[in-house]
Amino acid sequence: MSTDDSARRVAIIGGGPAGLYAATLLKRLAPTRDITLWERDPPQETFGFGVVLSDETLGGVEHADPAVHAALREHYVRWDDIHLTHRHTRQTAGGHRFAALGRRRLLEILHARCHALGVDLRSRTEAPPADRLARTHDLVIAADGVHSTTRETYADAFRPHLTTHRCRYLWLAVDFPFDAFRFEIAETEHGVLQLHGYPYAPDASTVIVEMREEVWRAAGFDTLGVPEAVDRCARIFADALRGRPLRTATRTPAWSAFRTVVNEHWSYGNVVLIGDAAHTAHFSIGSGTKLAVEDAVALAASIAEHPDVPGALAAYEAERRPVVASTQRAARASMEWFEELRRHLDQPPRQFAFNLLTRSRRVTHDNLRLRDARFTEAVEREFGCPPGTPPMFTPFRLRGLTLRNRVVVSPTALYSAVDGVPGDLHFVHLGARALGGAGLVMTEMVCVSPEGRITPGCAGLYTAGQAAAWRRITEFAHARAPGTAIGVQLGHSGRKGSTRRMWEGMDEPLPDGNWPLVAASALPYQEHGQVPRALCRARLTDLREEFAAAARRAARAGFDLLELHCAHGYLLSGFLSPLTNHRTDAYGGSLEKRLRFPLEVFDAVRGEWPEERPMTVRISATDWAEGGTSAKEAVEIARAFAAHGADAIDVSTGQVVTDERPEFGRSYQTPYADRIRHEARVPVIAVGAISSWDDVNSLILAGRADLCALARPHLYDPHWTLHAAAEQGYEGPGAVWPAPYRAGSRPPRTGRTDGPRPRLTPEG
Repeated sequence: MSTDDSARRVAIIGGGPAGLYAATLLKRLAPTRDITLWERDPPQETFGFGVVLSDETLGGVEHADPAVHAALREHYVRWDDIHLTHRHTRQTAGGHRFAALGRRRLLEILHARCHALGVDLRSRTEAPPADRLARTHDLVIAADGVHSTTRETYADAFRPHLTTHRCRYLWLAVDFPFDAFRFEIAETEHGVLQLHGYPYAPDASTVIVEMREEVWRAAGFDTLGVPEAVDRCARIFADALRGRPLRTATRTPAWSAFRTVVNEHWSYGNVVLIGDAAHTAHFSIGSGTKLAVEDAVALAASIAEHPDVPGALAAYEAERRPVVASTQRAARASMEWFEELRRHLDQPPRQFAFNLLTRSRRVTHDNLRLRDARFTEAVEREFGCPPGTPPMFTPFRLRGLTLRNRVVVSPTALYSAVDGVPGDLHFVHLGARALGGAGLVMTEMVCVSPEGRITPGCAGLYTAGQAAAWRRITEFAHARAPGTAIGVQLGHSGRKGSTRRMWEGMDEPLPDGNWPLVAASALPYQEHGQVPRALCRARLTDLREEFAAAARRAARAGFDLLELHCAHGYLLSGFLSPLTNHRTDAYGGSLEKRLRFPLEVFDAVRGEWPEERPMTVRISATDWAEGGTSAKEAVEIARAFAAHGADAIDVSTGQVVTDERPEFGRSYQTPYADRIRHEARVPVIAVGAISSWDDVNSLILAGRADLCALARPHLYDPHWTLHAAAEQGYEGPGAVWPAPYRAGSRPPRTGRTDGPRPRLTPEG
């Protein structure tokens, strides 16, 4: 690693962990470097008490600066357990390996290290403006926190996005050490409060009290001064606090609402953001100091590894941005779980605890089982898992259909039909997935008319010949993969029709051979796309009959389940979203009116579909666009379909308008399924970047979903479900290998790579 770089003169704004540790590392790597750090507050003055550091972060600290690591090791406290107390019942899960120390102690260690290395620390001194420092220094590091003045000065360059969230919290301490990380839930006449607590010294613990804004106001906290509010919190959580008083830090503000900071860019010229100035992540996953320290390590390394500052800053951001984005997604999931805590309060005690522990999706069923097998097995027993049965292999009943496991092969568009007739590719594709062990295999969206196709290659159910071709597939699945159900998804393309196949240009209009489009309103999907005709009342009646006729053919074709496609901007989805339904008649306006035609179609289909066979509905629970379907409306949509007889809601999102801004990430759509399941009280199918059997087990056991639908994993591996069983050592009725395949139920042997173990060592 080269230390002869261009950052010879460095200015650092902010004396928190990010700024101090960056100064330490940069000075250690190049002792002749001129580093000045400004902090407007007195040394060691801080707003909080303890900080939590992971083993991964501590390992990075040890490698980057053993002296700092050695000093930290003398002062941090360790513990393994998490205690959750709810409704006078405590659940404990162990094996988590936490380390924490006082924030003031951390600052003292970093100050001492900076002084020893020769960093110029200027406490109680306001930093000169960043633009002035940028002219006189090679590098300016803005570590000036969540309220960063530097970020605001260069807002046009950094393009910050700040989101204020729905809970109020106080950062406090109590003068004794908790014996674990503590979550305490208090249900009051005004609403739910939660306490997050952990030890940070042999005689002290951090305590954070948090509640929804409306609870905060209803309880009168908005009218109390901080001392009175602190006393009241101590009384509410007296049992957890052993009757001890709570105390505040010197800089503890009044009640705060957490703000998530995201910047489109982290550097501008020779000015760079680190720590909370660049990004924040909710305290419920203990990530703020961790991210700050890791930022400092990455920035110092990048400066040392690159000969010029612009290249170093680009490398720093490229390295850190994916890590931070992942952490922010996890933190947001955790924060939103606590914002919606009341939704989960009635879960069985152990499931509630498991749900809390896995809320960020970073702790999963599998690694929680490794940490504390006894706790995880207790959750599984309470859930109803037979001994040795992972949650994903428990059966689930929908009307007269019992699925042998919780895995669904999500609809995968093949665009390979000829005149709507499914061919050999459909037979092989669906047959292979049926043999692969999933509880339910879904077709692609099957269109109810020629004009309802998305592309010329879309399959249909508008002729007897198409129904006969589908029956060939269902008969194979039932004969060769007994126990696997096969479902059909019925839909109409609406304004998204008459386009090329996906691999020829997704959503692009056909160059020729177009057919006319219809939709709720005369709005094209693409600006350059075909303008659909707004449906008149007579045509609505015709369409309803087309859906009903397709359902009759689907029943005769032998499908076990029927799903009505009301998502992704297709015809029925176009009625539901206010962004695509601009009608002024009885089918537009309020949500009740926007629901009217999709419910009429549902009723018509349900009337033709055999009573004992289940029906599901796929919806887009958000349009990911301003003014679109809200999460609250999605609950009402689900509730309406359930009232009309839907047996489950398949909860997807988006693809309704082209200017959507999805928040992609692992299992990113599952919070919508979770909300619908708990508020609409209807079974749900979760979809969206669920990629591992561990994800499926976690979602099912936590009660966030009843079934999990996966598409890409089943394209990668048609036998994904059977392989998931083999990898978990499960052999049972939830995953039955077809007789001709049983020899492949264990991984094939490979060449040995292990050498002889060392057996003898010399004396001395």
